[in-house]
Amino acid sequence: MREKKIKVLIAKLGLDGHEVGPIKISRWLRDAGMEVIYLGRYQTADGVVQSAIQENADVIGLSFSSGEHLHYTCQVAEKMKEKKLHNVMLLVGGAIARSDVPKLKEMGVDEVFLPLAEKDDLVNYITRVWSKGKSDQPRTM
Repeated sequence: MREKKIKVLIAKLGLDGHEVGPIKISRWLRDAGMEVIYLGRYQTADGVVQSAIQENADVIGLSFSSGEHLHYTCQVAEKMKEKKLHNVMLLVGGAIARSDVPKLKEMGVDEVFLPLAEKDDLVNYITRVWSKGKSDQPRTM
């Protein structure tokens, strides 16, 4: 019997047009055997959450390079609560100040990947949490 692949949805929100990071991350995750859906740039919080529902995503990954991570992550986390996506992992990465990590986690972010994060850090985090049944257990948001 074939094991279900972890499905990861990656997006850039707002006017942030830098795509190198999320494209590289998408390749890393695909190489690790995950199914990746990259929504691209200029997404909205509502659009990301609706896409996660339609695609039955296990993970939402938000990439930021513009300094708008607190604003847009809060919007996504609120939409996730509204739609009861308590079993979907929320990850954030990019150009993020260390001082913002606690704020993001208070919003409901599971993990934050700062610049220079390694491929293994991301892949191992997702697979470790997934193997513990993250997708089947309600999250506290």
